[in-house]
Amino acid sequence: MRGFKVTLCLSGMVSVILMASMFASAQDRVPVSVVMPQERALSQQLQLSGSLTAKHNANLSSRTAGLVAELLVDAGAVVTQGQPLLKLDTALASHQLAQQSAALNAAKVLQAERQRLVVEAEQLTAQQLFPKTELALRQAALAEAEAIYQQAQANLQQQQEVVSRHTLTAPFSGVIATRSTDVGEWVALGAPVMQLVSLTPLLLDVQVPQEYYGALSSLRRIDVQADILPEQKLSARLLATVPVGDSSSRSFLARLEVTDEQQALLPGTSASATFYFERAQTNVLVVPPDALLRHPDGNFSLFAIRDDKAYRHNVTIGRSTEQGVEILTGLPRQQAVVVRGNETLRDGQTVNIVGRNSSLGD
Repeated sequence: MRGFKVTLCLSGMVSVILMASMFASAQDRVPVSVVMPQERALSQQLQLSGSLTAKHNANLSSRTAGLVAELLVDAGAVVTQGQPLLKLDTALASHQLAQQSAALNAAKVLQAERQRLVVEAEQLTAQQLFPKTELALRQAALAEAEAIYQQAQANLQQQQEVVSRHTLTAPFSGVIATRSTDVGEWVALGAPVMQLVSLTPLLLDVQVPQEYYGALSSLRRIDVQADILPEQKLSARLLATVPVGDSSSRSFLARLEVTDEQQALLPGTSASATFYFERAQTNVLVVPPDALLRHPDGNFSLFAIRDDKAYRHNVTIGRSTEQGVEILTGLPRQQAVVVRGNETLRDGQTVNIVGRNSSLGD
């Protein structure tokens, strides 16, 4: 009986030890989230800073000299194309217009009278009651009257244009940035009186390094982030390039047009543009940034899962983009990598996968 009790005691102790071992093993399993590295063509990024400029920025001047009679807008006013902005005194020009109109009426009467005389002479000549020489003289006088009428028409149209030039209109829609004249001032021909700046579309001029000039053919997209709207990402397109490099900075000018309609953007404010270039190679492994662990010496490593265990791999990284981070060397293929819970992992530690993503985000 005493031996049987010893055997029972030993059997119970083994069970307890096994249960404790299994409990400890379950406790050692670290919950992790994993993702499968993707083999893809990773776009290359280039971020440049610049200033937003207006597509149209004009110092407006009057098309004729004169005295400012009326100011219709002031600085800060938003105007539309063709809207009157300023009027000059038109008293003398209007009097001359009236004279030209009267001269046109007189020429019209003279033309009608000489036309009547020609018709009369033609009828009498046909009846052989009027000399042909007299008919020829009346036809010449009619031709002279028609010329006078055409000249009077041209003079009237010219004076109408002179009168219209006493009103300054907006050549495009925008905002009045400055006003440099006032009512009662004499404006000389060609002297700037207002500055008009368009609000849309806005352009962004950036200096692109010369090594990226050839890569513009593989440009995938351009994102613009204005400092005045730091939380919004805007789209842009490459409007033009100036293929003349700056010898001091080894760069060339690229002009971008912001395609999103953003009335809150202002010309003259700063912004940055991110160029995305498509790469030709397709055999690059890409992982999320959360999978990487940075070492004090500046190197990187990550944990890959094999047989429910996490193994550390020292890796060499390449470019980092919105799509992830390139892994150039050190990462085995077809193995998931840990993106959550990798901060406290040990090499060879058993893990419990609680989250798995099939792919990376675009």
